[in-house]
Amino acid sequence: FLVAIYLTLARSVLYGGLAVIQKFRARRRRFDPDFHPPVSVVIAAYNEETVIAQTVQSILDNGYDDIEVVVVDDGSRDATLQVLKSGFESHPKVRIFTQPNRGKSAALNNAIRQTRNGILVAVDADTIFRKGAIGYLVRHFADERVGAVSGNARVGNRRTWIARFQSIEYVCGFNLDRRALDLLNAITVVPGAVGAWRKDLIDALGGFPHDTLAEDTDLTLAIRELGYKIRYEEEAVAYTEAPETTKQLAKQRFRWSFGTLQAAWKHRAVTLDPRYGFLGLLAMPSIWLFQVFLAAISPFAEVAMVIALFAGNWRTVLLFYFGFFVLETVTALLAYGLEGEWPGDLKLLFFQRIYFRGLMQYVLGKSILFALKGRVVGWGKLERTASVQEA
Repeated sequence: FLVAIYLTLARSVLYGGLAVIQKFRARRRRFDPDFHPPVSVVIAAYNEETVIAQTVQSILDNGYDDIEVVVVDDGSRDATLQVLKSGFESHPKVRIFTQPNRGKSAALNNAIRQTRNGILVAVDADTIFRKGAIGYLVRHFADERVGAVSGNARVGNRRTWIARFQSIEYVCGFNLDRRALDLLNAITVVPGAVGAWRKDLIDALGGFPHDTLAEDTDLTLAIRELGYKIRYEEEAVAYTEAPETTKQLAKQRFRWSFGTLQAAWKHRAVTLDPRYGFLGLLAMPSIWLFQVFLAAISPFAEVAMVIALFAGNWRTVLLFYFGFFVLETVTALLAYGLEGEWPGDLKLLFFQRIYFRGLMQYVLGKSILFALKGRVVGWGKLERTASVQEA
């Protein structure tokens, strides 16, 4: 119980402090106002008939002029291809392709082969971009040392309590971490929902990899290992559709967890290797320590807490638990402050933490079990509700 608390405390203080410093450093960054290279936006679509038109339109309306949009339909069984053709077949900036169903990475690589420009922006088919997001992403590539840029992904369908739980996680977890790791050039994942890449690097690495479910994490690590910078751009905001049921969320998080384990194992040689800077000394060990070890001991920590309660140590236990929750609340308020977001959803934080602890314990246990057994895991397509809205 105390190990879990102290590890979380150390991580919160370290990552929170780094995120604050990064915020001030990012404000002082200067960019070349004349740098506007041609950009190709790539989208892989499978059974996305309810959302694909909105996604493509948000790209066309984003305000970046020199752009092409390449969409590959991955053998959809619904009307995705028909929606694309009816809405955009005659549009001069949109090119539509189709292929037999071979998975997301194959569809992305097909789209990349069709592109004409050296800077790529990858977008999930259920995501809409805030105005100007493409320009904010692309401006970093004026520095030839930058290999990829992560945008600011947010939940766009905050209409259910499960989606609002995930919104808290995106702000307090994913984006806070990227801020901290951006300062150290140690970002481990440029998310598929909103990210930009150098095409020549993707080509040199053989495209988005097929051998992990977290192809975005895998490719990010590979580019960083080549010595390039990975940046985080807070102004490149994209709104993505989060699962709205526990079943769908568990399915998604199992894929993410299993894929992250695959990528971390594939790139395990980086861990604790000083040649890769803070990627090897902090970011990769953090995956094993916090996403695997801490999650694995969490059930035992909670059992220990219950035993201590019944053993008569309830005052000490409640004091530590209260302090633990205060720490999480302060960290969450910091994260929302850095994002410039109203922290109204944090009234759900206590219940969100209980819900996610149980869910992630199940997901991690299943991931480790599948990994030990060598089970093959498929992509696992989620159902779309077309409920994303720009905040």
